[in-house]
Amino acid sequence: MYKHLKFAFLFLITFTQTIAFAAKVDTVETFSISMHKTIKAVVVTPDAYSKLKTLPVVYLLHGAGGSYKNWIDNVPEIKNIVDQYQMMVVCADGNVTSWYFDSPVDTNWKYETYVSTELVSWIDQHYKTIKDRTGRAITGLSMGGHGALYLAFKHQDVFGAAGSTSGGVDFRPFPKNWKIAEKLGPEDQNQDVWDKNTVTNMTGLLTPGKLALIIDCGTEDFFYKVNTEFHDKLLAQKIPHDFIVRPGMHNWAYWSNSIRYQLLFMHNYFVAQK
Repeated sequence: MYKHLKFAFLFLITFTQTIAFAAKVDTVETFSISMHKTIKAVVVTPDAYSKLKTLPVVYLLHGAGGSYKNWIDNVPEIKNIVDQYQMMVVCADGNVTSWYFDSPVDTNWKYETYVSTELVSWIDQHYKTIKDRTGRAITGLSMGGHGALYLAFKHQDVFGAAGSTSGGVDFRPFPKNWKIAEKLGPEDQNQDVWDKNTVTNMTGLLTPGKLALIIDCGTEDFFYKVNTEFHDKLLAQKIPHDFIVRPGMHNWAYWSNSIRYQLLFMHNYFVAQK
């Protein structure tokens, strides 16, 4: 009898663990008026969504070469975190190498407008969101880390918190990489444009304490140096922020660990706004 009870107990634990988190993952189609095209996104809502009045949203951006599916495909545990914190996560699509700019040289690329305005508006219209900056945060990896800070710095009326993991917070040391020159023009001919659009030069837009900020990077990452320099600049300008470094490279092993801390930071921000 003991063996049967033990088996039943273990089965109950396993079954409970299986059904404990039942966040819903949807792929939605949004329309960008500025780019005249349909763009997909992943929307993750908690199991208790129907019972909740409104929810905060974290917008999650992918890196160069990626797509809207990257985060949920590579870090499915995000569903558990969404249930745990009773928030929504929206994985936006920034095309392969948009860098989330409104390109000054290619009018077909308006991913700043899309993510910060069109996508946010679409999500607010179709879901029970907190329709205020106090209920919105944005973060991302690599190109998406730069994009998240770039969009938050320029649109502080939209986002109340922002993060970056392994972010390309200063891409000027890499003028030939990731097709940035196709979006901003060649660096040697457009230095002012490159200077203006790299996040490390945008700290003048910040008011100490207005944006909640978290930045992290692995010590073996090729973006490690520009992140530490960015951190030092924020310190010099007395901009409060969390800055985390730990051993790690520019890969999913690092990001799948990092996102837990990023989303905890965003959750704490949302709770503090209530």
